[in-house]
Amino acid sequence: MRIEVHGVEPAVPAAAPALDFRLRVHADAPVRALTLATQLRIEAAARDYDEDARDRLQGLFGPPETWGRTLSSLLWTRTVTHVPAFTGRAQATLTVACTYDFDVAAAAYLHGLPGGGVPLRFLFTGTVFYLDGDRLQAACLPWDTEAEHLMPVHVWKDLMDRHFPRTAWIRLERDTFDRLYAHRVRHTLLGWDDTVRSLLETSGG
Repeated sequence: MRIEVHGVEPAVPAAAPALDFRLRVHADAPVRALTLATQLRIEAAARDYDEDARDRLQGLFGPPETWGRTLSSLLWTRTVTHVPAFTGRAQATLTVACTYDFDVAAAAYLHGLPGGGVPLRFLFTGTVFYLDGDRLQAACLPWDTEAEHLMPVHVWKDLMDRHFPRTAWIRLERDTFDRLYAHRVRHTLLGWDDTVRSLLETSGG
């Protein structure tokens, strides 16, 4: 069995941000069903980075002079896709939920790229169900079933802009949030942007 990734687009309709990767699945024999488990990884070492990108990604990989040993593959997600019966070739959609939580390494990486492409590797496992005469049989996908795809960075960024226009998200410990909220109330600030700006101005940031 051979699997190719031949495109990506925003999932619609979607209450939360997600991307649909379009798959082509090729099989030599008729397939009754396919349960496809996918590990999606970002091959960060497979592309070049300009000075702007190196500055923005130091939080993930450290100083650029250490990237020879720290620039590593990042796990984006794991997902399961069910493909119905087909003969020869089938189209399938692999849906990947996306987050703007910068504590997630994949989101921090994608946000940090100013442009270009994101080298992705899809590692597939799963179970193929097929007929052997009148008997339904099951077989595991070979361990080396995988695919590569270069996703334009703007696909992810456009998706985030659609769901979170002109905003970004950070997660705070509850005690930190309570102190921030107290600062907002104490200084009668209108919103969270005003609250954070007041702290940045006080610190000279």
